[in-house]
Amino acid sequence: MQKATVTGLGAASTAYLIWGLSPIYWKSLAAVPAFEILMHRMIWSFVFLLPLIFLTDHRNAFKKAISSPRVMLILLATTLLVGFNWFLFIWAINSDHILQTSLGYYINPLVNVLLGMIFLRERLRRVQMIALFLAAFAVGLMTVRYGHFPWVSLALAFSFAFYGLIRKIAPVGALVGLTIETMLLSIPAIGYLVYIDTLGKGAFLRVSAGMDVLLMGAALVTALPLLLFTVGARRLHLSTIGFLQYIAPSCTFLLAILVYGEPLVRGQLLTFILIWTALILFSVDSVVYYRKNE
Repeated sequence: MQKATVTGLGAASTAYLIWGLSPIYWKSLAAVPAFEILMHRMIWSFVFLLPLIFLTDHRNAFKKAISSPRVMLILLATTLLVGFNWFLFIWAINSDHILQTSLGYYINPLVNVLLGMIFLRERLRRVQMIALFLAAFAVGLMTVRYGHFPWVSLALAFSFAFYGLIRKIAPVGALVGLTIETMLLSIPAIGYLVYIDTLGKGAFLRVSAGMDVLLMGAALVTALPLLLFTVGARRLHLSTIGFLQYIAPSCTFLLAILVYGEPLVRGQLLTFILIWTALILFSVDSVVYYRKNE
């Protein structure tokens, strides 16, 4: 195996492991409201990312992006989507809906295919259609037969899928794009945190030094896996990345069951089995297709 491939596998796998185990981090901040955590996540991520722009020689791309009204408008839309996605994820983790977050990120690749068909006029192969049908059937079954509409899962899956779809339009890389997105939300975030601090309600510099470190450390949980993923994506085939992406929801699934004791009732298990079946079909079809077209 080539050195570049080994490096790519290590970087991408670590990124997905961080994402998959991140509920442990957010659970440690359960005493802080999810919206307040999101505000800190944006601010400290921007503080962490901005120096990287200059250290990695992305300053010209950053300047070009912020001087383009079209790019900034696109990134404003993606900022709102990723902000909503992050808020809902943190809220769901700390409200004991970890299984729903896992299901959401299992569904996400299938939603990406659906949006590609609708908005990019991509033609779906037969196996992809079967996988989408199975996923839709699973959600419908959970809703109608068992009375549990997985709104958290679907909101996470669709918001992240639309985020990816719109980001395709913006001519910026992952690092520059995320830096600008966190910058755009940092402005109102600072205002919000100052406001709640005047009311004596903010957690930062008020609860404990450990809590302050955790709030600031949200920057690493946000930026580090993204940077590792970028390293991995440049060195691996798309089909390999497609398989590795299931590490994150699998870790989250195991955390929910084995660590946090969320009940996995029969209806949920059947839904997961149908989604897993759909993903196996989808992944195998993708590998066969990309090998034929290499």
